[in-house]
Amino acid sequence: MKGFIHEYEMYLNVEAKLSKNTSENYIRDISQYCEFLMKYRNISNPEDITIDDVRSYLNSLKRNHISSASQSRKLSAIKSFHKFLMLEKYVTKNVAKLVQNPKLEKKLPTVLSIEEVDNLLNCLTEDTPLELRNKTMIELAYSSGLRVSELINLKIGNLHLQSGFIEIYGKGNKERIVPVGGEAIDLINKYLETARLLYINNKSKDYVFLTRNGTNMTRQMFFDIIKEKAKLAGITKDVSPHKLRHSFASHLLERGIDLRLIQELLGHESISTTEIYTHINNMKLKNVYMNAHPRARKEKNDG
Repeated sequence: MKGFIHEYEMYLNVEAKLSKNTSENYIRDISQYCEFLMKYRNISNPEDITIDDVRSYLNSLKRNHISSASQSRKLSAIKSFHKFLMLEKYVTKNVAKLVQNPKLEKKLPTVLSIEEVDNLLNCLTEDTPLELRNKTMIELAYSSGLRVSELINLKIGNLHLQSGFIEIYGKGNKERIVPVGGEAIDLINKYLETARLLYINNKSKDYVFLTRNGTNMTRQMFFDIIKEKAKLAGITKDVSPHKLRHSFASHLLERGIDLRLIQELLGHESISTTEIYTHINNMKLKNVYMNAHPRARKEKNDG
C-alpha cells in the first residue's frame, strides 16, 4: 500500500493542488486507513477493498470515540484516495463513493467575550523583540480573523498596509483580501522596523513572523504563545488561535455586520459554515433575556 500512498501524495501536491496542511492531513488519514485494512481486513491490494471494509474502518473510529467532525474529514480523505485510484485505473470501481458522511454533532464553538479579548491584548507588552512579535501576531489574528496557517505563512509581499489590507491565501490556496485594524497596522510597522530585523536570514526573509532562530513561526509555537498569554490575562476558557477567529466573527455579528460580509472576511466557501455564529449570538441573547427579564423565569408558587 505504501507505493499507492506515495503516488497519491504526488497527485495531491501536483494535480489536486491542495494546501500543504490539507495534503499532510489527507496523507496521515490515508496511512491510518491503509494500516487498518492490512492489519484487520488482511488487504494489501486496493482492488480488494469493498464498501464493507470502508464502513468497518469508520465503525472502528466511532468505537474509539473519534468525533463525527474528524470522522467526516477522514472519510473525505478516503473518498479522495479512491477517486485517485479510479483515475489511475488501479481499481475498477470506487467503493467509497456511496458511503454517507456521519451526522455532525451540532457543537457551538467557544468564543471569547470582547472584555476577555481586551484583557488578553492589554496584558501583552512591547518590552522585548519577542514580546512585540507576540503582541503583533495576536492583534493581527483577532483584527483580521485569520486562520493560524494564514498567519504563520504571511509574507512581506502580502502586506499592503498603506491601503489597510493584507492579501491572504486560505484553504485550497484561494486568495482573499482582508482589512487590517489601525492598531494592528501600527504594531506590524513597528515590528518590521525593529524586532524582525534581529531574526531575519536568507531562508526566512519572505515571511513576516519569525522565530528567534530566523525560521518562520510554526502552528505549535503560536498555539503555545496564545495559551501562555491567555493564562497571564486570567482567562479560564481554553484559548487557541482558532478561538480568536471565532471571536472575531462573533463580535462582528454582535455589532450588526452582515453575515455575507463575515463569510467573505473568513474565506468560507459556504454561508452555512458562517451561520454557526448566528447560533452563538442567539444563545447569548437568550441568556441575557433569561437573566434580565422579570417574567423570563417561572417563579415557584409558595401558596
